[in-house]
Amino acid sequence: MYRFLFRPKWIGFHLLCIFGVVLMVYLSLWQFHRLDERKTFNSEVRERSSLGIVDVSTLDTSDPLSVEWRPAGAKGKYIPDEQVLILNRSQGGVAGMNVLTPLQLDDGRAVIINRGFIALSATPPPAPAGVVKVVGVLRSTEERSTGQAREASGELTEFFRLDIDRLQQQIEPELLAVALVAEVSEPADSSTLLPVSPPELSEGSHLSYAFQWLIFSTAVVVGWVLAIRKSIASRVQSAPSA
Repeated sequence: MYRFLFRPKWIGFHLLCIFGVVLMVYLSLWQFHRLDERKTFNSEVRERSSLGIVDVSTLDTSDPLSVEWRPAGAKGKYIPDEQVLILNRSQGGVAGMNVLTPLQLDDGRAVIINRGFIALSATPPPAPAGVVKVVGVLRSTEERSTGQAREASGELTEFFRLDIDRLQQQIEPELLAVALVAEVSEPADSSTLLPVSPPELSEGSHLSYAFQWLIFSTAVVVGWVLAIRKSIASRVQSAPSA
């Protein structure tokens, strides 16, 4: 009665169902893992954001990721000739760029200041002259994502990401291993610049996606059982009577 289940087309059907279930369970576990990562990220951002403002020149930045997202301040003079733009940024549904200018500190080193966001149609404003005090949030360098273009060699004014090591190749003062995303500036920066939006501290849709994949995998199992039962019932009905 059940020998038909071992025919080649049925074996292929079994393997297809098994593959589908395994894949969907894997995708579900991956979404749970992404949810855990998101919760950890949100917790770190909230915890570090609650810390007091620290002078970036006194901060140990040997491990940039350990100080990312904490408030910090910097005092120095901008190096306007070294201003660059980070392309392909979007904020509030508007495509634009981030304006980055190094700020030279009293000890001779410099820190990259992300002064803010501007729309593509706007002209990047010059940095304030003289001694400037900036308070903001620390960010680490950005890694190149899969498929993202590499920057060309030589001195550039436009970049695809905040790559501090790459910026160091064309900026003479030693750069700190972190950048500072400006929130407050004294004297005030140009009104053309909009503060860079903070990260959204939500859990996203990972949990719902995880359950969806489990539901889909269950549907495959149920469909597999029903297909077998239907085939058996069909054979029983077509079998000759004794």
